[in-house]
Amino acid sequence: MPRSLWNGTIAFGLVRVPVKLHSATESKRIPFRERHASDAAVIEHRRVCIKEGKEVPYSELVKGFEVSAGAYVVLSKEEIAVADGPQARVVEIEHFVDGEEIDPVYYERAYHLSPGKLGEQPYRLLHAALKRSGRVGIGRFVFHNKEHLAAVRALEDAIVLHTMRFADELVPESDLEFPDVQKKPSKLEVDMAQLLIDRLDSEFDPDSYENTHRDAVLALIERKARGEAIEAPESEALTREGNLLTALQASLEAHGGRRRRTGGGATRAGSSRASSPRGGSSPTSSSPSSKGGRTRGPV
Repeated sequence: MPRSLWNGTIAFGLVRVPVKLHSATESKRIPFRERHASDAAVIEHRRVCIKEGKEVPYSELVKGFEVSAGAYVVLSKEEIAVADGPQARVVEIEHFVDGEEIDPVYYERAYHLSPGKLGEQPYRLLHAALKRSGRVGIGRFVFHNKEHLAAVRALEDAIVLHTMRFADELVPESDLEFPDVQKKPSKLEVDMAQLLIDRLDSEFDPDSYENTHRDAVLALIERKARGEAIEAPESEALTREGNLLTALQASLEAHGGRRRRTGGGATRAGSSRASSPRGGSSPTSSSPSSKGGRTRGPV
């Protein structure tokens, strides 16, 4: 089992569930390192005190908050931990909600929960209750010196916790600037766009999506290692304004074979949909719907 990132307790009512937090995702980024362009030497980033002009070890770093121009309040890790309070290691479930009511924009990261010491029985109790009810527990906890909302839900055999954003962390749509559209889409344009959406309709299968950009970068690395010259491709021309019908018609012709949903998933030419390794509803498998003007269903 991977090393736990946080040990604590899930609390609902008077029930306490000791748990361990594990990352549910892993980075697949290509491990590039910064190099000097002229001689390919490794670049180092160092913490340097501007006043003394010398490197500062990590153990001597503290957090500073600017209260006025050039004036800072400095806090150590121990002082910041005081704000965590006595419940720092507890996720107190405040409500149980329908998962489809949560807008996907609120979700941040996913973590698996495993039973902590003496936590096997209450863990299984919470898992069974969540799975039977179809509900998601909403609470809050402090993790990495930041308070998070937390959504706790059941997978097929385990419990997963999603860190969430608070409402005041979201940028309202009213802050966006939209150009004034002189001409609305015609009924024919909307009908053709709807037809294209119908032809591309499918059930979500995460295994069918691969990181093609990562593969392309690795292929470039191999080519350059063999001494090949890398030339930038020509950029594709954008669809001109007024040519929407032409673009829609061409898209429909390119996707003439409509995918249809079946009881076992969407069918694809030359392949069949693989069953999901996870059971139950999930932020990557819930079908979005609309409620109160918001898209429902987790990300």
